[in-house]
Amino acid sequence: MPENTKIKQLFDNIAPKYDLMNHLMSFNIDKIWRRKAVRRIIDTQRPLDILDLATGTGDFAIAIAEKAAPGSSVTGIDLSEKMVEVGNRKMRNKHLEHTELQIGNAESIPFSDSTFDRVSVAFGIRNYENLERGLREACRVLKPGGRFVVLELSSPDNRFLLWAYKIYALKFLPWLGAKISGNRAAYTYLPDSVLKFPKPAQLIPTIKSAGFSTCEAHSFTFGVCRMYVAEKN
Repeated sequence: MPENTKIKQLFDNIAPKYDLMNHLMSFNIDKIWRRKAVRRIIDTQRPLDILDLATGTGDFAIAIAEKAAPGSSVTGIDLSEKMVEVGNRKMRNKHLEHTELQIGNAESIPFSDSTFDRVSVAFGIRNYENLERGLREACRVLKPGGRFVVLELSSPDNRFLLWAYKIYALKFLPWLGAKISGNRAAYTYLPDSVLKFPKPAQLIPTIKSAGFSTCEAHSFTFGVCRMYVAEKN
């Protein structure tokens, strides 16, 4: 079974409890991380066309739409139909205009070249089947002069913090996931994918090789989360 199909099924299964688990797992700090990333995406003075990849239940797309300048449009795509359904309900409840979530693959983006001023992905890039292809697609649909912002979980560099993080992520989170969502396997896979995801020294050159001219990394909460900001000439 292709990896993307497995990922779709996994997120379809945990969609109803996904938001609750995200906030529990991060002790609600994920909301602070999102706010910091949103500031690198929006322009309060002019409207922008923004694409959020692997949008899930739309938390990041909603955060962007709520702060973007009037006239901006925010589009989110995700493989999981169930996640998109949850996200669109949230959009309707908030009465957000010019904001839409739809089914779509971040590794084969269903939009023309140079369509968006900003492209983002929050807590989803580590689930790509082919990271390099996904990065090239993000660069392709971005306008010249546009910005690509990645927010992703990571593991701390400090050895003691890494030891504590592994206990929390590999022992406690699967138990919590089983209790809350009924799906232990999903919350075994997700922490493991964090530990396997590239660190900045490896990821920055990979992002640049996809066609971006610059890329900078920022560490949040002792390296538990990292933000990458890349520009396209």
